[in-house]
Amino acid sequence: MEDHVWTAARVATLIGRKFHISYSISGATRLMHRLGFSPQVPARRVAERDEQAVTLWKEATWAEVKEPGRPAGATSASRTRQASRDSRPKDAPGADAATPRR
Repeated sequence: MEDHVWTAARVATLIGRKFHISYSISGATRLMHRLGFSPQVPARRVAERDEQAVTLWKEATWAEVKEPGRPAGATSASRTRQASRDSRPKDAPGADAATPRR
């Protein structure tokens, strides 16, 4: 069974056949956007899909398999931020300095 989805490649081919003008796929995409068309992606699901089985799998199996995320605030996204002096080990170099630098 053939799908009935108008992809940018198919639109570019149609423009070429109908008007004898060559459009790239990205050019056809830009043209469609200018004309007010947005990409439509069909839901690809089998007709025999069992929604109850999918729901049960998500609740039971996926919860066990999914990796836990990082705890909030456990790390910093900044690679240049220095660690605070409170978290520095007491035997670290410079830990016994009398006046901290700013």
